[in-house]
Amino acid sequence: MPNRTLRRRRPDRPRRIAFRVLRAVQVDGAYANLELARALAGAHLEARDAAFVTELVAGTSRLAGTYDAIVAAASGRDQLDPALAEVLRLGAHQLLSMRVPLHAAVGATVDLAAAEVGEKVAGLTNAVLRKVAARDLDAWVAALAQGRDDLDALALRTHHPRWIAQAYRDLLGDEAETALAANNEAPLTTLVVRPGLAGRDELGGEPTPFSPWGARRAGNPAEVAAVAEGRAGVQDEGSQLMVAALAHVPAPAGPWLDLCAGPGGKAALLAGLAIGERTRLLASERQPHRAALVAGALGAYTGEHAPVVIAADGTRPAWPAGFFARVMADVPCTGLGALRRRPEARWRRSPADLTALVPLQRSLLASALDSACPGGVVAYVTCSPHPRETTEVVDAVLSGRDDVTVVNAPAVLGVPDAARGDFVQLWPHRHGTDAMFCALLRVNDQAGRGRR
Repeated sequence: MPNRTLRRRRPDRPRRIAFRVLRAVQVDGAYANLELARALAGAHLEARDAAFVTELVAGTSRLAGTYDAIVAAASGRDQLDPALAEVLRLGAHQLLSMRVPLHAAVGATVDLAAAEVGEKVAGLTNAVLRKVAARDLDAWVAALAQGRDDLDALALRTHHPRWIAQAYRDLLGDEAETALAANNEAPLTTLVVRPGLAGRDELGGEPTPFSPWGARRAGNPAEVAAVAEGRAGVQDEGSQLMVAALAHVPAPAGPWLDLCAGPGGKAALLAGLAIGERTRLLASERQPHRAALVAGALGAYTGEHAPVVIAADGTRPAWPAGFFARVMADVPCTGLGALRRRPEARWRRSPADLTALVPLQRSLLASALDSACPGGVVAYVTCSPHPRETTEVVDAVLSGRDDVTVVNAPAVLGVPDAARGDFVQLWPHRHGTDAMFCALLRVNDQAGRGRR
């Protein structure tokens, strides 16, 4: 009998590139968007093939947990070789969420499995994918939801882990399903000018509805001259609005601080606004390589009030207490508000991450308040709506202080339907932004005035 492995087709480059990007995400902890950009830069694919790779990576990452459940049901196996599981996710995405014909999706994926995992799994791959193809995605979700409670069914329908679905339902009630579904829609790239260096008309695209500095546009941002020259950058409108909230609230004259500045998007916007007020921004980032990214983002600003970048731990300030008029504390968080842009994050994060992050978030907020001068304002910001890293952090820190007043942040920002009590909460399905949270906190001129 002839050796069949000699007749097998080599896997096509786009699928092979997608597979290797996804393996880097799983094995090395790479970020899908960054690893994808690196892989495409070196692949020199035609535009159609590059778009195909992008959809394979983003879509497979976004629905990975759903595809795992479908593959488990189709194969009768709860555990598979990790590389084979990745191949089967890619095949399931082509069959259930893309317009790839059955024979092409199955045949190409079997070839990929044989090349990347081994010929011995080719038959299993073929059998599992043909069972996957027997139902469409909605039918699979309905079948998997049978016998489960309402929360599990919601998580399945919207392709999120149960604990994230729980958090959204607690916050939004019946609106949760719409909000979770919005996380599955890839957003257009949003650009932002560096104030004083570029005008919004240079960005092209559609102006952002709430931020005066941004525009949304398709295509490669590097093709925009202002971006290529460092006079503009890429930044979600929600992040721009966090800067707007801090910049618009009344505060004393004096220098500004970005406590956790990496990778530099908010710092670049803050720096331009500070220069416009004839003051200076200090941008601090604990990790030296991220501080270097901040310096790159701020490099176009020069002159008397040019920003200063340092590598320093925000919980152990390298500056005197009570020195800054405005402080941005955009703290490390789970990133649950940016699931549109980071499709793998929903499956990578867990409740244990909250437990690990909350003490740091509290420490950074306390440090930010200590860094503000009397009358100064702190913006506590997260790219997450989860109560444990938003309202509960603020409440915990303020419970031990009598020198801080909560500012009505929704009134300052002026974005409709963004109030979460005195705090701002943006949502993709309401505002077309990441789900950013912001609390504005003023350090009182005298202690003892309490919270109001």
